[in-house]
Amino acid sequence: MQQKNVAYQIIRSSRKTISIQITPQGQVLVRCPSRMSDTDIRQFVRSKADWIDHHLSELRRAPALPPFTQEELRRLAEHALAVIPERTAHFAERMQVTYGRITIRNQRTRWGSCSSSGNLNFNCLLMLVPQEVLDYVIVHELCHRKEMNHSPKFWNEVSKVLPRYESSRKWLRENGGALIARLP
Repeated sequence: MQQKNVAYQIIRSSRKTISIQITPQGQVLVRCPSRMSDTDIRQFVRSKADWIDHHLSELRRAPALPPFTQEELRRLAEHALAVIPERTAHFAERMQVTYGRITIRNQRTRWGSCSSSGNLNFNCLLMLVPQEVLDYVIVHELCHRKEMNHSPKFWNEVSKVLPRYESSRKWLRENGGALIARLP
């Protein structure tokens, strides 16, 4: 198999792992630890060449949908504020965890996040995903109240609440980019 050269941008930070992101515009971003060598980065990108090619070709095949209007985003955020706090409270009680405030945003890179102080952020575009995917994102963030990482212990916590969470993760990987691509 012949290796293809992939153009990519490196973003170094204090993170501990390396990951690849493909933007809705087709740019390949490699996020990695500050001290990771260029050789290790190149090797990682080469090992993911088939994955990158697959996702770039899917991006090219996807029909271009119009960007959301500010009014549509406002309505999605209002809907999210009516739905997400209630679902979050439901799962938090079931999981016996607490949390701080809930904020709704329209983010290009995250579906949700949990701060170390327990504040939760959710993407307003979650109002456009299936219910089980929304529940997965909420449970995922609440599990960070028990484990502030993505260790096996963390995923075990997720599976205690949602034993079939992998299908929701897969849905987000396969369909989430098309929604995010419509952000203005």
